[in-house]
Amino acid sequence: MSRALAVPTGSPFARIVSLGSYRPSRVITNAEICETIDSTDAWIQERSGIVERRRAAPDETVADMGVAAGAKALAAAGLDPQSIDLVIAATATHPYQTPAAATEITDRLGATPAAALDISAACAGFCYGIAMASDAVRAGSATRVLVIAVEKLSDWVDKTDRGTAFLFADGAGAAVVEGSTTAGIGPVVWGSDGAQKDAITMSVSHIEHRDGLGEFPVLTMQGQAVFRWAIGDIAPVCRRAVQAAGLTLDDIDVFVPHQANMRITDALVRALKLPPTVRIARDIRTAGNTSAASVPLALDRMVELGEARSGDTALLVGFGAGLTYAAQVVTVP
Repeated sequence: MSRALAVPTGSPFARIVSLGSYRPSRVITNAEICETIDSTDAWIQERSGIVERRRAAPDETVADMGVAAGAKALAAAGLDPQSIDLVIAATATHPYQTPAAATEITDRLGATPAAALDISAACAGFCYGIAMASDAVRAGSATRVLVIAVEKLSDWVDKTDRGTAFLFADGAGAAVVEGSTTAGIGPVVWGSDGAQKDAITMSVSHIEHRDGLGEFPVLTMQGQAVFRWAIGDIAPVCRRAVQAAGLTLDDIDVFVPHQANMRITDALVRALKLPPTVRIARDIRTAGNTSAASVPLALDRMVELGEARSGDTALLVGFGAGLTYAAQVVTVP
């Protein structure tokens, strides 16, 4: 006679209990960018809103930055790394197919034997990771999850490409997710459109480069196509996420969109008709586009500056290569 399988019982809800971030020390101004592309500071600011961005040191790795951000999130929560059951690293720029960056990060943080995996959802990666962490906690697969979004895009940008060289940057953001008696992470609204997969791609290509002919990592983007998709398709995703959380846009205190481009942020704010009381993340001005890392970097900076306060209701949305997207409403830790 067969017996019923035992299954874990998770927490009724999940919440973000702390944040952490890491910004490389090297600041890259628009003037420096213009040394390798035919552009101007005024043009870059007009097209993107970016004044400066951060770039990791040549020997600084995705894992290095992930450890730094993860350690800050753990310290902010006052947690022992051994209390973490699962580490999720959202990244598209770890240079190895295997092993995952998450396994090295887990070991260096002292969180072994926590489960560890990388997810590749590009600029939507952090929001994907938060959704997965929430589901794991509520299903009983983990009691506490460390989500780290980290990118070293400078390794993949052709510094002579006028369309991308000024946009992308490096950094890492992290969040600890654990069980809660009240809802702190709303339902995720996520999806993808693989028919547009060629809009943003990363590959190692045999190209003519300013350093000579050879194999170079290259990020390419169809800027106008991505811009049209973002301003046309992402606002409805945001509305659905707010509705799924049982709220209206009047309930939102903070809006943290992927820091893709200031014009996209402005267009989303207009399309959503957000109340003037909503505080808007505009971290791209000094951080550039850090792909998966941009949402946690921007949220942590808003908390640091007092623009987002503990208990605030925040709408997060990430969108990018794939094309992938994800949005959810969370309570600011």
